[in-house]
Amino acid sequence: MRILLDLVRPHRRTLGLGLALGLLGTALALATPMVTKWVLDTLGEDRSLGRPVALLLVLFLVGSAVGYVQWVVMGTLAERIVLDARESLVRRYLRATVQAITGRPTGELVTRVTSDTVLLREATSSSLVSLVNGTVALVGTLVLMGVLDLVLLGTTMAAIVVVCAVMAALLPGIGVAEKASQEALGRLGGTLEGSLRAMRTVKSSRAEARQAAAILGAARDARDHSVRAVRTTALAWTVAWGGIQLAIIVILGLGAWRVAQGELAVSSLVAFLLYAFNIVGPITELTQSLTQLQSGVAAAARIGEVQAMDVEPDAPAGPDGHAAPAPYARRGATADRAADGPVLELRGVTAAYGPDREPAVRDLSLVVPRRGHTALVGPSGAGKTTVFSLLLRFLEPQDGEILLDGRPYGTWSHADVRGRFAYVEQETPVVPGTIRENLLFSNPDATEDELVRALAAVRLDGVFDDLPDGLGTRLAETSVSGGQRQRIALARALLCRPDVLLLDEATAQVDGLTEAAVHDVIRAMATTGAVLTVAHRLSTVVDADTILVLEDGRVRAQGTHAQLLVADALYRDLVEALRIHDATDAAVAADA
Repeated sequence: MRILLDLVRPHRRTLGLGLALGLLGTALALATPMVTKWVLDTLGEDRSLGRPVALLLVLFLVGSAVGYVQWVVMGTLAERIVLDARESLVRRYLRATVQAITGRPTGELVTRVTSDTVLLREATSSSLVSLVNGTVALVGTLVLMGVLDLVLLGTTMAAIVVVCAVMAALLPGIGVAEKASQEALGRLGGTLEGSLRAMRTVKSSRAEARQAAAILGAARDARDHSVRAVRTTALAWTVAWGGIQLAIIVILGLGAWRVAQGELAVSSLVAFLLYAFNIVGPITELTQSLTQLQSGVAAAARIGEVQAMDVEPDAPAGPDGHAAPAPYARRGATADRAADGPVLELRGVTAAYGPDREPAVRDLSLVVPRRGHTALVGPSGAGKTTVFSLLLRFLEPQDGEILLDGRPYGTWSHADVRGRFAYVEQETPVVPGTIRENLLFSNPDATEDELVRALAAVRLDGVFDDLPDGLGTRLAETSVSGGQRQRIALARALLCRPDVLLLDEATAQVDGLTEAAVHDVIRAMATTGAVLTVAHRLSTVVDADTILVLEDGRVRAQGTHAQLLVADALYRDLVEALRIHDATDAAVAADA
């Protein structure tokens, strides 16, 4: 409820307007049976019907206008609240730590922005107003019923008490079922999204039927929970409607008997019956509002889980541990840098991907010179990728410290640190959008000349000219090979003009000619800045100025290729494996 009210609070004026319109509509509805009684009394007294009929017509027209305006106001408010909730979720996702995001299925996170927020539409707008309107209408109707006849009012009250008792017992079950349904829907989204991403693997493994069964299993789970919610809701509505309908039958019989006894006027019975029929409206409104509120609370609980995600701080920590301003240099600046000192240094760093997991690096110390090419090699699990995660602050050290330009990382903001790097991932994901947008993603202000030079450097110049829209073609609408994706990512990195270029094996999916061009780019950049690579190919290792051999999260040895061949047995084994890997690649290329 706190989350729901937080979403409503910025729109309280609009909500107040909707409430006022609702109360006005309720007042007009409550006046109609009394005017109807006036019409009937006028018939019995042989007076003109002009005024009461005109008043009925006015009540109808004004009530219709008020209802229309309220509908538009509340519908607009609902959409604004949904947008606010989605904006909050999206911003939270993009500010969250990498571990917080990657620890959850992508499809589940998407459903919280799409389907969960839809449940808030009614719960945070019309249901809150309807609760007040329905309560006012119910109380007003009962008061006017009491004015007409207290005996019939007692009968009506007995029916309402029974309905309320049953509703109080059923409503919690609706909320539990709705939450379970949304969680199942999130699992469905996660399973489906993962299957679509791995479509080639699914098909090549002939696993279409098995994967469909897994996806549809999640869909059936969502259906089962939704059916439970529907059954509980249907029972609640049936009790509400049935109780009131039964009460109306009793009121009609008892009222007719009282008219026959001369204890009640016919016009009063007609007016009371009109109120009895009208009371279905407030009770229905309250039932529907409470049901929607339960669904909204379930959605708000899932949104609250997102709000509890760890986020990256906007500013570096000061001496007291609180956020402090970061007036430090960004990419391309030279202030506060040592002229010849290392650009990066790790001192006794220990880090793990969770509090209960084994450290991925232990007491790791290494130095990255301000200029030159440094390569990280080692067996799987040695900590190579973890080093990149630490440098980019995707992961924070549990012990030790990292220095950038001689300053501890804690004195820099995340944005300032990342502003000094360009990062090319091994999987080279593309960002939704056009080829040009992908190239300029890290530096939207790059000039056209810089873009042309970057494409030429990675041998992509002219490659996209035959496409209908050239660089304006959306990547989803064209076929881009893995090697081209990797070169797009490398060109994007070049356009950043970074101080440190991080390459997670940038030549893993390119042909021999392109590989040579990529190495030319690396060598050129290493003359003016630092290049740090995770090496999986022998050509990358041979070209490096310094090679760091990692084992069990520590630096085992370092030196040049020639020095390590003589001094380190593990490095010799790695080189032999890399040589075999390169030979296999060459054979495949020759066969092609």
